[in-house]
Amino acid sequence: MEEIGIYDVVLPFLLVFAIVFAILEKTKILGVDVIEGVEYPKKSINAVIAFVIGFLVIISTRLVGAINEAMANIVLLLLVSVSFLLMIGTFFHYEEKTFLEKGGWRTFFMVIMFIAIVLIFLQAIKTDSGVSWLEAFWNFLANNWATSYTASIILLVVVIVVILFITYERKPSKGKGEGE
Repeated sequence: MEEIGIYDVVLPFLLVFAIVFAILEKTKILGVDVIEGVEYPKKSINAVIAFVIGFLVIISTRLVGAINEAMANIVLLLLVSVSFLLMIGTFFHYEEKTFLEKGGWRTFFMVIMFIAIVLIFLQAIKTDSGVSWLEAFWNFLANNWATSYTASIILLVVVIVVILFITYERKPSKGKGEGE
């Protein structure tokens, strides 16, 4: 299968096509057709745009390499998260409310997964010298740790986190007897 380009051409093309087509269909950014009062996305235009973008991506071998490397790590991350959820599921009955249903824990795990995916893609994208962006960033931080530039960035991040923490307002939950 590798000889005919399944892994280097077909699968990356299908992945990019499916993602772009789904985004175009969901956002309806290229317009809609109204048939009997119901809005339908313009599937033909969405398909052509997704098709062209898919081909533009597979032309670049660096993009295909980054996609292949990142997807392998994302699948691994997905397997870890599914395994974690299976482990949690063994301790809860299906009718019980779990701690991941809503609230802080769910947001925490979503943020952790997002950060992991960003780090995976930064590791997958290589510079001309063959060093990943994540490695280059890490080396920059390691070499410039004591400079005022790095200290300013760290201070800025801390200030933003503190401002978000202070200004975050929790929505009051309706208890029994309230609003009924």
